[in-house]
Amino acid sequence: MHDARTLIELGDEAVRRLARRGYTLDLAGLEALSARRNASISRGDELRAESKRVAQEVGRAAKESGGQSPEVEKLKGRARELKDEIREAEEAVDSAEAELRRVLLTVPNLPDDETPDGDSDEDAVEVRRWGAPPEFTFETKDHVDLGEAMGILDFGRAAKLAGARFSVARGPGAVLERALASLFLALHTGRHGYTEFSVPFLVTPETMTGTGQLPKFEEDLFRTGTDDRSLYLIPTAEVPLTNLHAGEMLDAGSLPLAYTAWTPCFRSEAGSYGRDTRGILRLHQFSKVEMVRFCAAEESGTELELMVSHAEACLQALGLAYRVIRLAAGDMGFAAQMTYDVEVWLPSQGTFREISSCSDCGTFQSRRAGIRAKDPQGGRQAVATLNGSGLPIGRAMAAVLEQFQDADGSVSIPEVLHPYTGFRRIRADGTTE
Repeated sequence: MHDARTLIELGDEAVRRLARRGYTLDLAGLEALSARRNASISRGDELRAESKRVAQEVGRAAKESGGQSPEVEKLKGRARELKDEIREAEEAVDSAEAELRRVLLTVPNLPDDETPDGDSDEDAVEVRRWGAPPEFTFETKDHVDLGEAMGILDFGRAAKLAGARFSVARGPGAVLERALASLFLALHTGRHGYTEFSVPFLVTPETMTGTGQLPKFEEDLFRTGTDDRSLYLIPTAEVPLTNLHAGEMLDAGSLPLAYTAWTPCFRSEAGSYGRDTRGILRLHQFSKVEMVRFCAAEESGTELELMVSHAEACLQALGLAYRVIRLAAGDMGFAAQMTYDVEVWLPSQGTFREISSCSDCGTFQSRRAGIRAKDPQGGRQAVATLNGSGLPIGRAMAAVLEQFQDADGSVSIPEVLHPYTGFRRIRADGTTE
């Protein structure tokens, strides 16, 4: 969340930067709302000062008159009036602050000027590629046809259980999912220095607000009920991992902090119908290994590059061809000021598709969640947060099945996974070797 004063001081610059991501900032309205809040605060301060002065005058007048006099009664009357006026002024402050917060919660993060112009994936800028997309001498299948033919994916029974946009993995398929998650966690904790967490999959509205899912993206979330005590199913482990430090003062000397978790993720995918609806690329429930980092605000750019390299390391370990792109300003997530997408090659589509999105959120989330840091001298420092997929299990599995398929309908398993799977190949009939 932004500081209203910062947006007002930036003025036309804030308007320009937010316009790059398709958001129209009502600067005049923000200034008026901020002025109303400030005036209410000043009015309250003035009334409290007058109340203190009147109380002193009551004491002086009572002492001089022996306790009762018309002047004392008049001053006491004024004291009662001031009490009511102060309450009204405080209510006005609360109202103005609530309205200002409501407005600020809907304003997205300011995009970094290094982000390309545009609002779609076509406007993204390619940064680099790794590995050559495999070439096949036979007609390739997509992961759906491969998985169902081998009996390791079952979309029909998933639909019977939960409806469309769910999947069931069976036998070697379930093992492969677990193996991928184990590999990613081992890389992040053993090589990249992340601390692994097991976190709740249900969180409060305040937790969702801290990372920016609420109030703007209510329709994209699954909720347990309709009252104030309802909880939300997490759309990503970014939400609980980032909010672990909500309302806390961190030790600046402990930064950066690096956290990871493997969780299910739940998304209604409102408005996404018709896009990637086949197979396991876009489901209502999927699992993902997430990375979250906390650092000093001035270090966030360097930390973002590091996080992207950690997502890439997972794909490199698997031997999967991919590319890295920098997203356009209008195509980034609500809380991001800079985002890199890592896209893996899917032979069935003949193109690269997103498998990881790594974002630098600057101080946007930490302001919403009340996360700060204190240095040894007692000074307070701003904290930046970053998050990235490292990696989603379903999309990684789809890429493995498609990039390592053979002509007979079998799939070779990357060597790095053998210790986790216990097999090196899934045959066309679903047996392993």
